Amino acid sequence: MNLRDLDRASLRDAVAPFGVGPDVAGRLFSVVHRDGGSVIDDRTVRGLSKASAAGLAAATTWPDLEVLDRRRSADGFVKYLFRLADGPEIEAVRIPLPDPDVARDLKARRRAGDAPPLAALPTAKYTLCLSSQAGCALACDFCATGRLGGIRSLKTWEILAQHRRIAAEADHPIRGVVFMGMGEPFLNYDNVLRAARILSDPAGAAIAAKAISISTAGIVPAIRRFTAEGHRFRLIVSLGAPGSAERRSLMPIENKYPLGELVAAIRGYAEATGQRVTIAYVAIGGVNTTPEHARALGELLQGIKVKLNVIDVSDETGRYRPPTADELGRFRDALGPLGIPIVRRYSGGNEIGAGCGTLSASRRGGGAVP
Repeated sequence: MNLRDLDRASLRDAVAPFGVGPDVAGRLFSVVHRDGGSVIDDRTVRGLSKASAAGLAAATTWPDLEVLDRRRSADGFVKYLFRLADGPEIEAVRIPLPDPDVARDLKARRRAGDAPPLAALPTAKYTLCLSSQAGCALACDFCATGRLGGIRSLKTWEILAQHRRIAAEADHPIRGVVFMGMGEPFLNYDNVLRAARILSDPAGAAIAAKAISISTAGIVPAIRRFTAEGHRFRLIVSLGAPGSAERRSLMPIENKYPLGELVAAIRGYAEATGQRVTIAYVAIGGVNTTPEHARALGELLQGIKVKLNVIDVSDETGRYRPPTADELGRFRDALGPLGIPIVRRYSGGNEIGAGCGTLSASRRGGGAVP
């Protein structure tokens, strides 16, 4: 029995045959998922009898991931390379974030000319980018993980182990999680949602549900299921291009779940939840960032509560390049009148292969972290 694989309800049911009541099972859940404990006895779990503790100890295993490498980039991102028990390797990224009030104050001082434009913000907390699969079968043309092919989905405990190991070494609290690492989260739906429930449980990692984002390249049935189940986690959808032909050349999933079906699912989610859907848009110079693309995006997403998260492509093969400042400026200018909120997201850690679309189970760049 692997208690690290179980959410609160499943753990309660699993330990009941050992004479563990619901209240004690709740404390056991906290020891496992909040404290990261691997010793279960009457001293670590209040109210657990010696007989129950002995039975659980004999029946329980405590698997873990092996940390192969840690790489720190100049901008403070840290990439972890893990090895799974059966051999495949996966990556996760620790993303530094400043205190929002400090960030707003610095922006105001920059506007007033009282702070240098490149003044660094001190880290106050971290968000983690977690993997849900080893490799990825979707083969998006700009993504290094997609070039690995699909290897296998991660179990719940393997997802949670990434968080547990990184959190144990962090000098600031982990306050958010994005499932944007290796793999397509909605092709591992049950394990990803179970991990998200545990991460957001007040007796687990206690990360606010609204600070957990699940990204998909467009698995339409899973988006509809996610909508129907009413989860409080945020949804991110990777679009690639506003037209089917261009999207198909970048993201082969267009062949299975065409753009029209995907947009209908996005609209359904936005209407059911009242939340804006984040549209992740990988900006590729000379490919999808013309004013015509901007206007087509506006038509495609008209009437849907969305915000556009523009992310510069990171392609180590050199086939794709980020847009120039002029290209991006014209693209944003054309988007402006359409009323779609736009955020240009910083994709950090590129020197260590930690940027969006670059996770490939590698050791390179930056400084090794002991």
